[in-house]
Amino acid sequence: MKKRLLLLLSLGFSPVFVFAQSAVSVKIDQKAQSLEPKIVEWRRDFHQNPELGNREFKTAEKIAKHLKSLGIEVQTGVAKTGVVGILKGGKPGPVVALRADMDGLPVTERVEVPFKSTVTTDYNGQKVGVMHACGHDTHISILMGVAEVLSSIKGDLIGTVKFIFQPAEEGAPEGEEGGAKLMVKEGVLENPKVDAIFGLHINSQTEVGKISYKPGATMAAVDFFSIDVKGKQTHGAYPWSGVDPIVTSSQIVMGLQTIVARNLDITKAPAVVTIGAINGGIRQNIIPEQVKMIGTIRTFDEDMHAQVHKRVTEIATNIAESAGAKADVNINTLYPVTFNDVPLTEEMIGTLQNVAGKENVQLIAAVTGAEDFSYYQQKVPGFFFFLGGMPKGKDPLTASAHHTPDFFIDDSGMVLGVRSLSRLTVDYMEKKTKK
Repeated sequence: MKKRLLLLLSLGFSPVFVFAQSAVSVKIDQKAQSLEPKIVEWRRDFHQNPELGNREFKTAEKIAKHLKSLGIEVQTGVAKTGVVGILKGGKPGPVVALRADMDGLPVTERVEVPFKSTVTTDYNGQKVGVMHACGHDTHISILMGVAEVLSSIKGDLIGTVKFIFQPAEEGAPEGEEGGAKLMVKEGVLENPKVDAIFGLHINSQTEVGKISYKPGATMAAVDFFSIDVKGKQTHGAYPWSGVDPIVTSSQIVMGLQTIVARNLDITKAPAVVTIGAINGGIRQNIIPEQVKMIGTIRTFDEDMHAQVHKRVTEIATNIAESAGAKADVNINTLYPVTFNDVPLTEEMIGTLQNVAGKENVQLIAAVTGAEDFSYYQQKVPGFFFFLGGMPKGKDPLTASAHHTPDFFIDDSGMVLGVRSLSRLTVDYMEKKTKK
């Protein structure tokens, strides 16, 4: 015990913190810290060799090999390229699932680091760079670390751990199924049946050492929509001879901005309606026959979600009709709301405060980004939180955002992720078996 105490004190833990931990917690913290070089090495290898959704073949192979080396039961080929590991503890108890996403993005990296990605591939008919521009490389490495930590205390575990390494969180290739929705469909939360699921997301604009969270609706439901506006083609010199779908589309874009500004009670919950692209025409002096626009909707409330769908359709079709054109609207829901189970969050937030220090765990507002972790949370209670990955002392306003070529993560923050998920697992098992 004296050696453990001296080690934890040497790692910067306060005496009060040290004496507050159980023997199992001390083992977790020691093991996690010892694994840091290995976790960083994994992360940099994944970063240098990213793969797009449903194509994470080498990534999955490396994960499976590691889990098997730990004596964990492994399933591969789940939801295309997913890997699931099952670790049975020394005593019977609840089943806890932990999830990490594996896919990169079609982004060409600009960050000059020794492990910079130079991978290219074909995506939707285009030659693109591939980059872990959202931190999924850190998520994989953290969960591989958690698997090693929890395997090392297998005899102390009161229950079973299910490690879910998920493909295609950013969306499956066109025409394919994928991601959390397909994993749930293929029964990843069954056999054994999961009681609770935990997940995290690294954040490039939150300082290393910090954790943030929100009970309830945390990340938005996301819809993608398209509007095809059909007019009548004519010579640009004689606009009265046709029906201009470009002018009509411009009016539709402006009309859509009134949905959030004038139709929704945004004191109830935030919402976003964004047009991301508009295409039509091929020549300066030709008014085209058709214009297509695409966009996204973000909502946190079911009634508001339905209201936005209704208003997008009404505005587009009625404005088009008033101009003598026709608008076809298609709306597809990609992910539901990422909803942190309130009782579970309240029960487990103390664990994160204990791990990171109460002053380093902060409550945040809703995030209009989206996460398909929401599909697991529709089936079982789940808690999803954010882990700091920004270098200490850097200004969050100047730190590069996710999904950009300059996205950067300080991998010194990953050990906190390993400790957090490991301790959440153990604490949940203990709390559940005491009830």
